[in-house]
Amino acid sequence: MRRYLFSRLRQMVPVVLGVVTVVFLLIHLIPGDPVEIMLGESALAAQKEELRRELRLDRPLAVQYGDFLLGMAKGDLGTSFRSREPVLREILRRVPATLLLSAASMTVALCIAFPLGIVSAMRQHTFLDHLCGFLAMLGLSMPNFWLGPLLILIFSIGLGLFPVSGYGTAGHLVLPAVTMGTGMAAILMRMLRSQLLEEIRQDYVRAASARGLSRRAAVVRHALANSLIPVLTVMGLQVGALLSGSIITETIFSWPGVGRLTIQAIDARDYPLVQGCILFIALCTVAVNLLTDLLYSRLDPRIRYE
Repeated sequence: MRRYLFSRLRQMVPVVLGVVTVVFLLIHLIPGDPVEIMLGESALAAQKEELRRELRLDRPLAVQYGDFLLGMAKGDLGTSFRSREPVLREILRRVPATLLLSAASMTVALCIAFPLGIVSAMRQHTFLDHLCGFLAMLGLSMPNFWLGPLLILIFSIGLGLFPVSGYGTAGHLVLPAVTMGTGMAAILMRMLRSQLLEEIRQDYVRAASARGLSRRAAVVRHALANSLIPVLTVMGLQVGALLSGSIITETIFSWPGVGRLTIQAIDARDYPLVQGCILFIALCTVAVNLLTDLLYSRLDPRIRYE
C-alpha cells in the first residue's frame, strides 16, 4: 500500500504541472491586457508601462513561467493584480464556501440516486423503472446554467421559499446544491442500477434468498455493497465536475466560493489568481481520485495494492 501511495503521488506531479502549464499559456495568450483593464484605455502610455513593470508583465513569457513554477514550489502563488493580496490568502478565504456547496451537492445527489437506483433495479421493466429512467434522462439533460435560473424563477421569485442569491443561511444553500446535485444524481442512479442488476443475478444473492432472507434484504445487505466500487469511481470523477461546475453555479447564485472567484479573475485578466484557482481545482480533483483508489480495498477485500 505504501509503495502504491508513493507511486500515485509521483504521478500527481506531472498531471498538476501539465494543468498549470496549459492554464498559464492560455491565460497569457487570450486577448485582453490586464494593464488596460485596470487603468482604462485613456491612461497614458507611461502609466501603462510603469504598471506593467510593477506587475512584472514586461518580462519574457518564459521568465514569467519560470518565476511562477519557482513560487509554486515554495508555496507562493503570487499576488493578485486586482486586490494586491496574496493569491493563496484569497483562495483560502473562499475555500470553505466551495467545500460546503460541494458537500451539500454530493449529499443531494446521493439522497436521490441511491433510493431511485435501488428501486429501479428491483422493479426492472415496471412503471417505477421507466419513471426513474425518465427522471435520470431529465436530470442529465438540464445544464446548470439553465436549471439554476429556472429554480430561482420558481422557488425564489414565484413561491418566495428561498433567497435568490447570497450566502450565510441554510436557505441560501438549497437551490445551488440542488442545481449541482441533480446532474450527478442522474449519473449515479443509472450506474447503481446497472451494477445492481448484474449483482442480483449472482448465485450468492439467490443463496441468501434461499436461506430465508427477503429479496429486499438480500439486495441491500449483499448486492449493494458489491455494487459500490464502480459507483465510487464515478463519484470520485464527479468531484472534479462539481468543482468545475461550481464556476457557473456560484456565479448564478452569487455564492462566494472559488468558482465565482475564478470567473472574476478571468474577467479582470488577473493572471496569478486564475492560475491559483485552477491549481486548487486540479489538486482537489487529483487528491479525491487518489482517495477513491485507496477506498477500493476497504469496500472489496480482494483488492490489494502492492
